[in-house]
Amino acid sequence: MQKIQDRVIVVTGAGSGIGKGIVEAFANAGAKLVITDIDQSSLDVLDKELRDQGTEVLSVGTDVANSEDVKGLAQKTYDAFGACHVICNNAGVVENNVNTWELTTDDWEWVLGVNLNGVIHGINAFVPRMLASGEEGHVVNTASIGGLIAGLALPAYSVSKHAVVALSECLYNDLAREQSKVNVSVLCPGWINTNIADSDRNRANKPTLTPALTRSRNAFKQSISNGLAPAQVGEIVLNGVLNNRFYLYTHPEWNNVIEDRFEAILKGEKPASTYLPRA
Repeated sequence: MQKIQDRVIVVTGAGSGIGKGIVEAFANAGAKLVITDIDQSSLDVLDKELRDQGTEVLSVGTDVANSEDVKGLAQKTYDAFGACHVICNNAGVVENNVNTWELTTDDWEWVLGVNLNGVIHGINAFVPRMLASGEEGHVVNTASIGGLIAGLALPAYSVSKHAVVALSECLYNDLAREQSKVNVSVLCPGWINTNIADSDRNRANKPTLTPALTRSRNAFKQSISNGLAPAQVGEIVLNGVLNNRFYLYTHPEWNNVIEDRFEAILKGEKPASTYLPRA
């Protein structure tokens, strides 16, 4: 994509973390923003910040796990601006750190509902309209480094993010075959300083934290507190869109971990099992 100024950018999960970083990067580049989040209070704060700096913005409370909500988001976007040039399917959650067999059906449905179905709903609601416009466009799907490797933890999250990577690759190939002007990127971040560890703050009937789960969550928070600032991730996404790059990485120094996984696959060995790079 050659131009960002005055283009219409839609970002889900915009109220905090990576989503907010993406919003800020595109706003600074002169885009018009459609921001959405399930957390209305954080959305209201961001809306005011953007308006105060002179950004044209529409905010829409949305549960991306609900397909009708996302269809409504698309309709409101086109009613307000008549276009969507970039859709960032970014909203995401993470479960408590338990063994795979300890996850409940509700855990799986919650994580897959937001992390995977949220991306699917965004694609279904926006891409046909973007194609029909004949304009240049871009889809950015937020996956994770956990979508490229097998981790020691967070199985539902990892499964959802592997699926988002595969979905993004399929979407890219479909659009390429159609010789479309719509391009695709998949964002695979490592440790980013966000509040995703507390993503169940918006979950209905969230599980009670045991002392062990509390310790695990606090350790996770400590790890990601040393990660990149969301604003840096926003710039990576902006540059990826401008340069039509598919895989967007925040931690290229972790490439050896990805290599370990695919080497194990090619050799038929047991899975490499760490999120952390070798020293």
